[in-house]
Amino acid sequence: MKKILIVEGNLEEENNTFTKAGIQTHTQSLKESLDYLSKEIMLDIVNPSSDKNIDSFNDKLHIYDGLIWGGSSLNIYNDTPEIKRQIEFMKNCQKKVKNILGICWGMQVAVTAAGGQVKKANVSHVGIAKEIELNEEGLKHPLYKDKEKKFNSAAFNYDEVVKIPENGICLASNKVNKVQGLYFEVNKTRVWGLQYHPEITYEKMISLINFRRKRLIEDRKVFENENDLEKHISLIEKEIQITVKEKKMLELKNWLKELN
Repeated sequence: MKKILIVEGNLEEENNTFTKAGIQTHTQSLKESLDYLSKEIMLDIVNPSSDKNIDSFNDKLHIYDGLIWGGSSLNIYNDTPEIKRQIEFMKNCQKKVKNILGICWGMQVAVTAAGGQVKKANVSHVGIAKEIELNEEGLKHPLYKDKEKKFNSAAFNYDEVVKIPENGICLASNKVNKVQGLYFEVNKTRVWGLQYHPEITYEKMISLINFRRKRLIEDRKVFENENDLEKHISLIEKEIQITVKEKKMLELKNWLKELN
């Protein structure tokens, strides 16, 4: 039985908004995917930004076989007190937990805590990342065992890693983000990072797009109008028809197999 700590990246207020809208939180999505992959897992959950008992987790980080840090609506360069708390907690995790999987925001926090850099991207992924391609390092890394060399995945990000921590290795890229997958070690901790979301369904991504519809058109200006947004949703719906669940979640499955 493996003991895993899930770190929630969103603020409590954001998760409450998701719940009221009938959308799973990122932690709920992750728990559902982990349960699908294995029944031999014990889970604890912590929110470094909102939980008042964070010190108790700092004291027992060494008991976990691995840690998964999921997505968030935050932008790490905003440097708010809540974000600073997450970075400090990640630094502690990188000293005491031997295996870390950072997904999207989780990867960005891990990179920042280890001396790398994240900036606002020129182009966004909204619901889907297309044509992610493994490089030579990715093809031989256990993170991508049995993965196709080129694939699509659920994704939702406005930011990207622009500087990998010292001795880090980029494993995958696409036309939008140079770093889609990476590996680095810090304090003997192995960090696997993904900019996309193997644990989140495309159906949830469509729900998020609809939930953020006005913001995506008027504020983010990702879409020109409602018709443009609907065309994008149709593209994702077509992807649902050809997606094989087990293949989509291979990275998560491979990480679990590597825990020791």
